[in-house]
Amino acid sequence: MHVPDGYLDAPTSIATAVVAAAGVGVALRRSRAELDDRTAPMAGLVAAFVFAGQMINFPVGAGTSGHLLGGALAAVLVGPWTAALCISVVLLVQALFMADGGLTALGTNITLMALVGVFVGYGLFRLARLVLPKRPASVPVAAAFGALLSVPAAAFVFSLLFEVGGNADIAFSTVLSAMVGWHVVIGIGEAAVTGLVVSAVMASRPDLVRGARDVAGQRSALVTGPATALDAELPR
Repeated sequence: MHVPDGYLDAPTSIATAVVAAAGVGVALRRSRAELDDRTAPMAGLVAAFVFAGQMINFPVGAGTSGHLLGGALAAVLVGPWTAALCISVVLLVQALFMADGGLTALGTNITLMALVGVFVGYGLFRLARLVLPKRPASVPVAAAFGALLSVPAAAFVFSLLFEVGGNADIAFSTVLSAMVGWHVVIGIGEAAVTGLVVSAVMASRPDLVRGARDVAGQRSALVTGPATALDAELPR
């Protein structure tokens, strides 16, 4: 979904840059409440995983590309504010060193992937958690649901931005159908990857999944089992 340089006009690019700067600024302050001795190391791993996933690009049409976003996965694992920072850092590195997206479009890409992708995905994850049973097995399902819809949501917002300030002479309906259509397919893949990764982490270290800390104790109890009288008498 990386938007290239010059694809949107200057006023639209500046507007998205302002939105991105404001979002990152808020995330810098709010992420302090999310970061602890478990979340901080996980944030680095999440950023590396998202970086690797986003390097696999394929053309969608109208000068844009498609790939996994990773916003919902990052938000579930480390929290939405920290996730927004992780995705923003990935996009900055890609723009500076990989020529992926470009510097003038950095604000647009951060807005789409680090803000829309993360917060739509996390909001849908929380909504699904309200509906699904309060147990650990529901967490990967809710994460996959958030990932599934966050990708076409970001593509839809891009289509709106193109309609407002696109420099290319392409009909809005063409961009909308190409972007949302392809990103629905990408969303299915992202949902599968997100569900599998969250499920794997939940199976081994549920305490590392920030979006599941309210049920992590249930998983720990299932793994360790209840303490017995013999356990209490054994020397520590």
